[in-house]
Amino acid sequence: MPFSVVGQSVPRVDGEEKVTGRTQFVADQEMRGLLHARLFLSPYAHARIRRIPAAAARAVPGVVAVLTADDLPFGDAVPNVRGRCLLARGETRFAGDPVAVVVAETEEAAADGLERLASGAEFDPLPALVDPVAAADPAAPLVQPGLAGKSAEASLHAAVKVEEEANDQRPSNVTGRVRFVRGDIERGLRESALVVGRTFRTSVVHQAYIEPHATTAAFDPSSRRLTVWTATQGLFYSRENVAQVLGLPESSVRIIPMAVGGGFGAKILLLEPLAGALAMLLGRPVRVVLTRSDEFRTATPAPQSTLEVRLGARRDGTLVAIQAQLLFDAGALPGAPLNIAALMLGGNYQAPHLDIQGREILTHKAPIGAYRAPGAPQAAFALESVVDDLARGLGLDPIEFRLRNASQGGDPMPSGEPWPRIGLRESLAAIQEDPVWRHRERDGRGVGVAAGGWLGGLEPASACIRLNTDGGAQVIVGSIDISGTATGLAQIAAEMLGLPVSRVRLVGADSDSAPAAGMSGGSKITYSVGSAVVKAAEDARRQLLALAARRLEASEADLEITGGVVGVRGVPARTIAVADLVKLTSGFGAGNPPIFGVASEAIVQRAPAFGAHVARIHLDADSGRVRVVDYAVAQDVGRAINPAAVRGQIHGGVAQGVGWALLERMLYDEQGSVATGTFLDYALPRATDVPPIRINLVEVPSERGPYGAKGVGEPPVVPVAAAIANAIMDASGARVEELPIVPEVVVAALRRAPSV
Repeated sequence: MPFSVVGQSVPRVDGEEKVTGRTQFVADQEMRGLLHARLFLSPYAHARIRRIPAAAARAVPGVVAVLTADDLPFGDAVPNVRGRCLLARGETRFAGDPVAVVVAETEEAAADGLERLASGAEFDPLPALVDPVAAADPAAPLVQPGLAGKSAEASLHAAVKVEEEANDQRPSNVTGRVRFVRGDIERGLRESALVVGRTFRTSVVHQAYIEPHATTAAFDPSSRRLTVWTATQGLFYSRENVAQVLGLPESSVRIIPMAVGGGFGAKILLLEPLAGALAMLLGRPVRVVLTRSDEFRTATPAPQSTLEVRLGARRDGTLVAIQAQLLFDAGALPGAPLNIAALMLGGNYQAPHLDIQGREILTHKAPIGAYRAPGAPQAAFALESVVDDLARGLGLDPIEFRLRNASQGGDPMPSGEPWPRIGLRESLAAIQEDPVWRHRERDGRGVGVAAGGWLGGLEPASACIRLNTDGGAQVIVGSIDISGTATGLAQIAAEMLGLPVSRVRLVGADSDSAPAAGMSGGSKITYSVGSAVVKAAEDARRQLLALAARRLEASEADLEITGGVVGVRGVPARTIAVADLVKLTSGFGAGNPPIFGVASEAIVQRAPAFGAHVARIHLDADSGRVRVVDYAVAQDVGRAINPAAVRGQIHGGVAQGVGWALLERMLYDEQGSVATGTFLDYALPRATDVPPIRINLVEVPSERGPYGAKGVGEPPVVPVAAAIANAIMDASGARVEELPIVPEVVVAALRRAPSV
């Protein structure tokens, strides 16, 4: 069907405000009586807290308070989510564990007090478990004695219900297990003409957002109401957890979402409960802002992982067996995206015999969090590398091999559930026609292909739409716009209401007034909130047409709305402006109820989105340096509501994927201290590292998304590292098995490789 607004490239509604610097972030707020807080972070991965010289720090001019865990009458006894941890009590569990907080009249005074505190603090260092394999040993000491319950915050982006393998009842640092089994894996491997197995390792990776975590809180003791201004991706999740940690009813906590200067899954919950606790104790507004060094030490990066993968296939290229052992290092608290990784590793391709097992391990490192498609880039790196080697070993074209075995709608996932309609095959077929792939040549450059996708998140949502007397509409939602979703939601409403998109304004309200919505993560806002917006717009449209039918003396079925005007089909003279209709519902003496559309939605069927990527690289064999010189993406987006925004998400995903692949890693020494604590030590891709990117939008409409749309935030990052690794293999015959693919990794792989 033809669309008037959906499918058009529209500038972001917040674009001008952001590029001109008018957007207000948490740290920009002016507030009377504001106090500034700085965190004192443990210098040890595991230590007993012996002495915190609070009195010495309080003596610094301008310092108002120095607080430790003993001063905070809040919090869980043994938290299982990083954001619910206020301050360490008794022992520290990772280098960067918050031990105390200095609160002062100015940022400078807080920094001076922190320096005084750090110089006099005393700890008794304890043995630290840094290696997850050693931590998994049943005889290893426990990282978190008394921990009860699992965290799944990294998996909230695409919460997955699976049957977990029964755990040993004895306390252990293995806090999560998963296993998917189908057929007889040993039989499948025996029946395979070729079996390829490799072990892959990925590093801890930081989300590297521009804006550090920042939160301001103020408490009104007369009403016992707490207000929190924060850069969060989860408005209602944040409210729920702040209320629980601080012992307040949810109705007494108001979360005001501020602009998010980059999140990528990491700005769900971190400082909000602590800032609220400080405001309640001190009776003044308190702001907590992390420094860049704090970010690297105490925030929640993506996990390190080890993935052992074996695939077997017949001589004709039919995949027979998929076997994998996954290990994710969760850091000091549970929450690794183990289930997602296992599902994606065993779900892209069909094989009758499958056995995938995984474990989540606690260590004395920073608790991990979500990062754009959590678990999926690691799984794709391992799976797609072995798929490529298997195709190469059988003498088959890598894309044809993938097409032969690619999953499609109705095929079983590793969990046994059927895949809904997916566009993996369509994306592979589209990338097969791209010039980068069609014109491959051996000129010191290599070309690699990889596929990957994302399950898609699910959370219920509501939306409200109010029509105004100027003929415009306001769309009220509770979702946070971190990727341009506000513009897409406005387009969805405009399409249904027959209005120009310029006449539709999206309003993001706070937790007191916003309709319910899930967190902005997992590529689900356009899918879930957008579906609620469609229904709310339908509701408002019905009301509008009913009123117009009475005024025009026509049947509702004969009416149409175009360009803000309601008219009778085929009778150009019989029209009435939307603005004039709405005026009949407003003001003294109006005899018609206001037009106000309301809807709620709870979609239970996912809309997974897959893509296929091709990378061309230049490899300097002497130095081991790899440069990506050309790149192409075929991405199934269901329906591109705003093609410009969709392409922007794909560009951003590929750029971050280049960082994952070639540059980014957080390093820890043997004692568990972070060795990459600033952007001087932690390498990020620059403009010159990101190649030209050609994008082919593949539209395989979802069954439930608005106008067929699927989420597109997560999928573009997933195949990037694998495509680059496969291009290195194509150029040199060397298989890299570690991320990031830094020069020493390449040189080591070249030494192992047979001559080409």
